[in-house]
Amino acid sequence: MGELLNGKFGSQARRAKNARSSLCANGHHRWEVDKASRFDVKAGKLVTIERCQRCGTTRKSLR
Repeated sequence: MGELLNGKFGSQARRAKNARSSLCANGHHRWEVDKASRFDVKAGKLVTIERCQRCGTTRKSLR
């Protein structure tokens, strides 16, 4: 419905719909290390922040 209000019709609406990833909705993220953020040291372990390339969700991992 939002595509119609924003003036996206036909092939533009189909491209906008396909741009959303169902993989991330089902828990299959594409994680990459966020190099802009610095590393934190927590309880003697290195904490790395990772960001999903598709949806932008972040998570912390101990390395």
